[in-house]
Amino acid sequence: MLLNCPHCGARNRVDPQRLTQSPVCGKCTRDLLSGAPVALDEASFNAVLEGAGRPVVVDFWAAWCGPCRGFAPVFEATAARRPGLVFAKVDTDANARISAALAIRSIPTLALYAAGGALLERVSGALPAREFEAWLDARLARA
Repeated sequence: MLLNCPHCGARNRVDPQRLTQSPVCGKCTRDLLSGAPVALDEASFNAVLEGAGRPVVVDFWAAWCGPCRGFAPVFEATAARRPGLVFAKVDTDANARISAALAIRSIPTLALYAAGGALLERVSGALPAREFEAWLDARLARA
């Protein structure tokens, strides 16, 4: 599968079976799955969810959405503080098939997936930082 590096933007070919081995970018040599959200597309979405080996938090967003743009810094800051999770973003305009298959009707929509790809829960709307952290903590405690 192909993953965009969250640091330099380079496209990297990654074997889905090796996602748990902390793959690094071939261009900048930084970790592809820690510290910054990873952009997912139709080709990488299921492979990352199923192969990450740890919970995945996905932000479904669009560039034209004001609340999405306002929530982006909260999402990025939370990703930097929680290295045990994979944070990912899906542009709903560029990946309409994913949005349709998951019935994403409102953005931003946040979804938490268990290691292995099972959906734990999702919520629509931009959350303040404390509420987002509390939402994650509560869902992870039940997982």
